[in-house]
Amino acid sequence: QVQLVESGGGLVQAGGSLRLSCAASGRTFSSYTMGWFRQTPGKEREFVAAIRLSGDTTYYAASVKGRFTISRDNAKAMVFLQMNSLKPEDTAVYYCAAQVNTANPTTPNRYNYWGQGTQVTVSS
Repeated sequence: QVQLVESGGGLVQAGGSLRLSCAASGRTFSSYTMGWFRQTPGKEREFVAAIRLSGDTTYYAASVKGRFTISRDNAKAMVFLQMNSLKPEDTAVYYCAAQVNTANPTTPNRYNYWGQGTQVTVSS
């Protein structure tokens, strides 16, 4: 069992930055693909970014590429999402997720564990 706990959300003005963190329990963190997703009321959960085991391979949604950066620290069992140049449309609950077996990193149902989410609100 893996527990994921996100932190770092909050209220920020458009153009500002936030850094989300996700702390994972368990001793096999380095074997998981980690992803960030977001969701707004009435909409499906949306892929944001993902990072493979060693951190060498990353994936981004087109809407955040060039503005967001995903990274991981396997020694600390943490994954991060640096969000720059934030826009009001980035407002959502952001979720951290862990994928046990290598699969499509952009599909929510291919992830095995989820955090409780952290709210990000970007004001215009």
